[in-house]
Amino acid sequence: MLRRIRIILFVFLAIFSCLLTRLCYIQTVGGGLLSKEASAQRVNNVRIESVRGDFLDKNGIKFTGRTQKITAVLKPALLRDQSQVINQLCAILGLEPEKTMEEIQRKNTPILVEIDQETKALITSMNIEGVSFVNSLSRYNTDTKAKHLLGYLNKVDNVGINGLEKLFEKTLNYGKEDSIAVITDGSNDLLTGLGYRIIKEDDKKNSKLDIKLTLDYHIQDIIEKALDSRNLTGAIVVENVKTGDIVGICSKPDFDPNDIEKYLSNNKRPLFNRAVAQYNIGSVFKLVDLAAIFEQQPDYNMVFSCPGYIQIADTEFKCSSYETGGHGTVDINTALAKSCNAYFINMSLDLGADPILNMCKKFGLGENTTLTKQGLGEARGIIPTKADLQNPGDIANMSIGQGQIMATPVQIADMVATIANGGIKNNVNLLDSVVNSSGNKVRDLRETSQERVISKASADRIMALMEGVISEGTGKKANMDRYGGAGGKTGSAETGQYIDGEKIIQAWFAGYFPAGSPKYSVAVFIEDGRSGGEAAAPIFAEIGSEIMKLGL
Repeated sequence: MLRRIRIILFVFLAIFSCLLTRLCYIQTVGGGLLSKEASAQRVNNVRIESVRGDFLDKNGIKFTGRTQKITAVLKPALLRDQSQVINQLCAILGLEPEKTMEEIQRKNTPILVEIDQETKALITSMNIEGVSFVNSLSRYNTDTKAKHLLGYLNKVDNVGINGLEKLFEKTLNYGKEDSIAVITDGSNDLLTGLGYRIIKEDDKKNSKLDIKLTLDYHIQDIIEKALDSRNLTGAIVVENVKTGDIVGICSKPDFDPNDIEKYLSNNKRPLFNRAVAQYNIGSVFKLVDLAAIFEQQPDYNMVFSCPGYIQIADTEFKCSSYETGGHGTVDINTALAKSCNAYFINMSLDLGADPILNMCKKFGLGENTTLTKQGLGEARGIIPTKADLQNPGDIANMSIGQGQIMATPVQIADMVATIANGGIKNNVNLLDSVVNSSGNKVRDLRETSQERVISKASADRIMALMEGVISEGTGKKANMDRYGGAGGKTGSAETGQYIDGEKIIQAWFAGYFPAGSPKYSVAVFIEDGRSGGEAAAPIFAEIGSEIMKLGL
């Protein structure tokens, strides 16, 4: 008898040991796999959003994720027998009733619809059990600033496919996804007590990283409003004179980053970034002429009689004063203020092509800026070679910014910044650093260096002449005397192209402010704006005044 009891006890112990061993295995070794397999059979996730790092201005103000987004969650398993309610929801949400009804009957996967606050209030008042709401932040909307710089995402997988979104995809996309799960049993029926659940991934799993830019959010807002309020096509660039940081950059028209497809065939090319595209610059190029002559002859001040044109071989180069008989007797002060073509052509012919071409190179015209090193796309611009300047007519054309002379708004803003910085050229920057969620720098993105390209004496003389352009010349509408004054240069560049028989003339104003201690340079470019003094100069004054009023 005792022997039988021992045998039975031994069998029970053996069985218990096997069960315990199996349980330990499941808990420690195979549990994760079994759990995953079980979940795969009964959990179906629908992504609400892929959370990404943000773009910040120089002070940490967010460019992305600024506005609330409301998503209505329709739960088929709870709506299936409510045909009247489904029809009401379709009418409110703009859904097709037949298609929606079929989808609800066929599967349990939740249907997500982005809505506004009023729609949420209306649906909430209906007290429908099968509808809930998720509040999150919309990455982009039509009010997002610096769209051309930031770029946009692929709707399907939320991956950056343009601009900085694409450039920093690996940094911004840190693997966090929030989703809605529907949990069912083996018969595909909703599990009581579980059903639909929001699943938020742990932020600690992967650290969020943001991209800090050199832009100032408030300056960006000012320059975008300046073009939007006038419904103009063009670009504006604002650069910090002392550092080379671009604090504002915009191109108009722009686009809705959430609906890119509708802009692909738009003839106004809203997806095209005009701030880094090359254009004819016209008389803005006369600043290069001045730098070249002053570096050679610091006291240069030729007096010249302008009849309204200058004849070079068989070509007549006209001044803006051609119809009124010319500018008369002008010195270098009046010549820049009035933008006298005859004066600058005569001066450049005496100077020769080489000093002017060398000065172009020093200012960085015809070359990529350091934005290219930062991974940003930009045009190089066009500057003629010595071989292109075969005769005096070619030099004459170059001296007034016509012919083979093209530059980007970024290059022009940087050239003016160099002059306003006493002749010292900084590397241009748009990217500052990668920062963590606490705002601490993780990786530096700056390209920092500087070099003197013209003497301070030359820079000071050019600045004095640029201030004369505004006080008594073609740039009077850029006047900022209430806010410390300014200096600048107008440009009206012929392109050789026509629309409806009219010449396309690009309008420019490039300047700096305040006059006594320059802080910012600004390049305003208006596509087919006709006159720099009329179309671009007032925008410069508005931008400068707003920035000074805000103490930025």
